[in-house]
Amino acid sequence: MSIGNSPEDERPFADVSRDVPEEAGPSIGRALRQARIAAGLTVDDISSATRVRIAIVHAIEADDFGPCGGDVYARGHIRTLARAVGLDPAPLIEQFEVAHGGRPEPTPAAPLFEAERIRPERRGPNWTAAMVAAIVVVIGFVGFTLVKGGDDGGSQASVGEGPTATASRSASASAEPEKPAAPKPAPSDSAIAAAPADKVTVKATATDGRSWISAKDHNGKQLFDGVLEQGESKTFQDSTEINLVLGDAGAIELYVNGKKIEDDFEPGAVERLTYTKGDPQVG
Repeated sequence: MSIGNSPEDERPFADVSRDVPEEAGPSIGRALRQARIAAGLTVDDISSATRVRIAIVHAIEADDFGPCGGDVYARGHIRTLARAVGLDPAPLIEQFEVAHGGRPEPTPAAPLFEAERIRPERRGPNWTAAMVAAIVVVIGFVGFTLVKGGDDGGSQASVGEGPTATASRSASASAEPEKPAAPKPAPSDSAIAAAPADKVTVKATATDGRSWISAKDHNGKQLFDGVLEQGESKTFQDSTEINLVLGDAGAIELYVNGKKIEDDFEPGAVERLTYTKGDPQVG
């Protein structure tokens, strides 16, 4: 239940959009506010649905993008709020970029980052089948020796005691220690267990909701900038380090160099993280 807000509530921030000429169309903040009111939603409703803080929602609806913390975060919040109120985010993002000097062309992720989709899973040798075949060969050899070896008495004794002797030798052969099967990697780590040791590998999965993320390599090259829907994953790799920005860190699960990061991120918190080949650090 929302308390203290209604679809028509007043903002605690100044309405910067009042300076925009009406013939130019509504501003970004005004368009989002009108769509929210038309949908019958309060600011509390939008904040709960998107995990964007109430103060930031108020500021954006007043066309004040300063509290977002930068253009990258502002774009992510605009996109998230637009989808929450049923608007197409593309025109609003374009309007924001025109007003704020545009943005650099995104750099497509290298095919290496999709390796987890195409790399076949390594399997160890089938020791069980090999051991069964070896037991069959041993039993056959023992049976052949019992029938053909020794004198007549020995042959008769072998024939008379054949089933018992064969069963006894079979039991002995079966009791021989088997070679241990090769261990298989855990399902959660198999996609990145084969990552080169001389590189840093980061896998991000939206396990508890959707979140905007940004990833760059050690040169500042953009590897990814967008929203991970719940259940989606992205893997990034670089020779030196990976720089991440998580719009909602509480919704993201991270594996760095094959190991799960156990940091307890708060829902809705924005986190800036840097990982290298030596991470996660021991202790």
